[in-house]
Formats: sequence, structure tokens, C-alpha cells
Amino acid sequence: MSGDDMNPAAVARPVEDVHGDGRWMSQHTRFVQECKDGEPDVLFVGDSMVQLMQQYEIWREFFSPLHALNFGIGGDTTCNVLWRLQNGELENIRPKVVVLWIGTNNYEHTAEQVAGGILAVAQLLTSSLPKAKVVVLGLLPRGERPNPLREKNEAVNGFLRSWLARLGRAQYLDACPGLVHSDGTISQQDMFDFLHLTSHGYRTVAKTLSDLLLQIVEETPEGRRPSLA
Repeated sequence: MSGDDMNPAAVARPVEDVHGDGRWMSQHTRFVQECKDGEPDVLFVGDSMVQLMQQYEIWREFFSPLHALNFGIGGDTTCNVLWRLQNGELENIRPKVVVLWIGTNNYEHTAEQVAGGILAVAQLLTSSLPKAKVVVLGLLPRGERPNPLREKNEAVNGFLRSWLARLGRAQYLDACPGLVHSDGTISQQDMFDFLHLTSHGYRTVAKTLSDLLLQIVEETPEGRRPSLA
């Protein structure tokens, strides 16, 4: 595993309010309040990949029945998520499983540093929520055709597969197999801007992920809460 003491991707820091409207901190404050008001069985944490899930039917179909909270903020890096989790977003809740999807915005860090940052977040989750399991989704490919950022994300996923296996209550899940076609391209049907998923792309993720989450939730001693739908 990569040590985080010298890893810049594992240093907690908030997003600088460069626009002066306080939007990022307002979202964080809302999440902290949701911790006081809700009792989630499943907590989603990450960047826009997590945040945008709520805009599609798959959230209501697959994840709302599992009593899920969505703590995704577009543009976040591992550093930003670390800061959020250390500053109130894990208080007053006891989820049975946390889904972590972060790292594609860590442009300034190497693949090994990004993986180390993701690992640092996973370690924080397992130590702060000792009864919860952590599912780390792999980074998605980027760009219509092969490019250096796509190669970097593939390298991050390689590190995660190896490192997370030694962490205990954390596991790696390939977020969206089959996105890259045999000729190396990605379809706009799956990723509308070749970075973010369409409804069709999210459905591929949701089926695999929801099956795993349902299994974890039902295996807990308390069992599932009845659906509120």
C-alpha cells in the first residue's frame, strides 16, 4: 500500500470558494444536517458521478428503497471528500454500507497517489464506521478514444484492486464493464460527454451495484428496514 503521510492526494482540504457564492460549503452543511435527520442503510460519497445519480430513475428504482443518502459533489477530489468526512458528514449515522466513488478529478496527482488518496478515504470510513462495509467503485474510462487520462484511471483501478483486498471491510467493484468497445471507443449513448454517464450508462452500474448492496444489507443482523415507497 502507498503511505499517505507524504501523499498530496490524501491531505484533507475544503474547496476554495473562488466564485464567492459559498456553494460547496452550503452543500457540505446540508449533508451534515441530513446526518442528523436521516437514518441511512446505504451512504453514497463522491464527486459528480455520485451526485448525478439522483437525477435519474435508477436512483428511485434501485437505491431509494435501500434508504440511501447521496453525498456527492461535482468536481470533488479525494482531498475534498476527506475533509468533508472529517468535518461532520459521518456524525450521527450508522450505515450498513458506504459506496465510495472518487478520484477522477485528481488531475494533479499520479495514479499511485490517487489510489492512495482513495485508500485513505476508505480507511477513514472503516475506522469511523466500524460496522459498515465499504464498496469502492473503480474509476470510469474518459474520452471518446484512448488517451493518457484513461490510461491513468486504469492504473488507479489496478492499484485499488490490490490494495483494497488487504483492508478488510472494503472491496473493489468494477463500476461499468463493457463501456469501452473493441475498437477502443466509448459510445455517447453511455457517456453523453465522454466523462459522465447517461441514463443508459447508469443503469449498467445500478444493476450490478444494487445486487451487491442488497446482499450486504440483508446479511446484517438487523436485516432490512421495510421500504418507505
